[in-house]
Amino acid sequence: MLFLAMASIHSGAAIAKGLFDQVSPFGMVSLRLGLGALVLVVLFRPRWRHHSWQDYRLLGLLGLSMGVMNAALYHAISYIPIGVAVTLEFVGPLGVALAHSRRGADWMWVAMAAAGVMLLAPFGGTLHPLGVCLALMAGGCWAAYILLSARVGKVFPGTEGVAMAMTAGAIAIVPFGIVAEGTNLLNPYVLMMGLLVAILSSALPYSLEMAALRQLPVKVFGVLMSVEPAVASCIGLIILGEQLSFRMVVAIALVSLASVGSTLHSRSAQ
Repeated sequence: MLFLAMASIHSGAAIAKGLFDQVSPFGMVSLRLGLGALVLVVLFRPRWRHHSWQDYRLLGLLGLSMGVMNAALYHAISYIPIGVAVTLEFVGPLGVALAHSRRGADWMWVAMAAAGVMLLAPFGGTLHPLGVCLALMAGGCWAAYILLSARVGKVFPGTEGVAMAMTAGAIAIVPFGIVAEGTNLLNPYVLMMGLLVAILSSALPYSLEMAALRQLPVKVFGVLMSVEPAVASCIGLIILGEQLSFRMVVAIALVSLASVGSTLHSRSAQ
């Protein structure tokens, strides 16, 4: 379920990046969240009543983390390759794994992933510093998203939580997209591509991830998601023809190997 979500979400991001010469990153992320929320609300018809104020507050925080994470990542990939951006974004799941670590062996995998992330530091390299900073910002929001999703999934059954959270995220981000793009967002071609991106990058993967979070421990989910850099790199190469340097490939391999090692170790411990 998680691997399907990864392929879907990064295919949508690659399509969106290919449209940045026509629509700004803020415009694309606004369409992604706005149309994605609309699709989920129509499909799953969440119940907006009969919840406490604390539940709505939690939902709003999840929506905000989702919105800012997507906005930061879309701006990041306008400067650096998708695979590199997602690798740097991994500081979020890495932090979640570190916070939930209880065994010494867990630290070995975390250290390996951290080494991969450090290889992508912009010092003396070719990566744009702003793109790196935005990807790291997205990583912080990703950590918040993982932790909040686990709680929201327990309060709001089924796909109700993700539909409502994405609506909250859209409310937070769409106004910025309207300011940035204006009536360009109403262009039929832009709307059609925005709907495709919304389905691939929001509606489908977030539903799959929410379902997975109800079955996996937070730590396992956070580390397992670290294979995303490899998936994102493959998608970027196939759809956009993004070539990576040897150093970037080594960094992504370290992060992916850390994920595999941690996952296998967790299963053997069980």
